[in-house]
Amino acid sequence: MSRIGNNPVAIPEGVTVEVKDNVVTVKGKLGELTQEFSGVSINVEEGEVKVTRSSDSKDQKAKHGLYRSLVLNMVNGVSKGWTKELELVGVGYRASNQGQKLDLALGFSHNIVIDLAPEVKVETISEKGKNPIVKLTSYDKQLVGQIAAKIRSFRKPEPYKGKGIKFVGEILRRKAGKSA
Repeated sequence: MSRIGNNPVAIPEGVTVEVKDNVVTVKGKLGELTQEFSGVSINVEEGEVKVTRSSDSKDQKAKHGLYRSLVLNMVNGVSKGWTKELELVGVGYRASNQGQKLDLALGFSHNIVIDLAPEVKVETISEKGKNPIVKLTSYDKQLVGQIAAKIRSFRKPEPYKGKGIKFVGEILRRKAGKSA
């Protein structure tokens, strides 16, 4: 039995959820998200969304929890939003942005310039004596995570000195260097 799938999703004030033809649409103050679904039924009643399945097959159980989590992420996204913060650890690593263009200096011969989707707001924080931070904010959790993973893939943190791009709060597994 899916424990996650059985929990109803509470709809906060200012958020509307509509279900029509196997597509759930969530609208809120920050934006609008849609998601197709199959194998389960989604009902909106009394200020909450309930996801139910028709059988106990393995596929149905998996989709039950999945679509409940996706609906919860959509509701939280259009009401509060999602944020990911990336920290650039390394000498000479810099980040700057002009509107939706993110410019990263990561020790390569040329800077990396990324055009971000209009749904994602980017902010770069550079304080003297601290590592630069890239802050991504959007109402779409999937999109923020995908862009953050793409940025991180340019320079993954290495295990010896910890240089690279890491998520703020991420704990890296460090290795000892060679012994003399």
